[in-house]
Amino acid sequence: MESIIDHVSINVTDFERSKAFYGQTLAPLGIGLIMEFGMAAGFGREKKPELWLGAGKTDFQSDEQVAVLTPIHVCLRARNRAEVDAFHAAALAAGGRDNGAPGIRAHYHSGYYGAFVLDPDGHNIEAVFHGQG
Repeated sequence: MESIIDHVSINVTDFERSKAFYGQTLAPLGIGLIMEFGMAAGFGREKKPELWLGAGKTDFQSDEQVAVLTPIHVCLRARNRAEVDAFHAAALAAGGRDNGAPGIRAHYHSGYYGAFVLDPDGHNIEAVFHGQG
């Protein structure tokens, strides 16, 4: 199934800290830094940046909007349960905070295996595998 979203951007307060955190946290999912310019970094697989980090105001934001960072939720697809487990461990090792250990979330569906961490700015980052085993 192809995603309906091409890419998403997350505002961060400390660009270098967040870039390092995401680099370490996403590596177990096969996701790496693909593109960087200025205070923006694009992460993804296979040369396609899908998750962007940015510090500072963009052209569509006002000063008031950037003054307050509102945490968001982003969920990334893992290719198996081991990647979910490794993502969670890497995020904690990189300084993330646990927001839900790896495990089945049957209230979503019987094969939903996910883990949740909070990044340095409080964004809720999830990795999920939709399958069995």
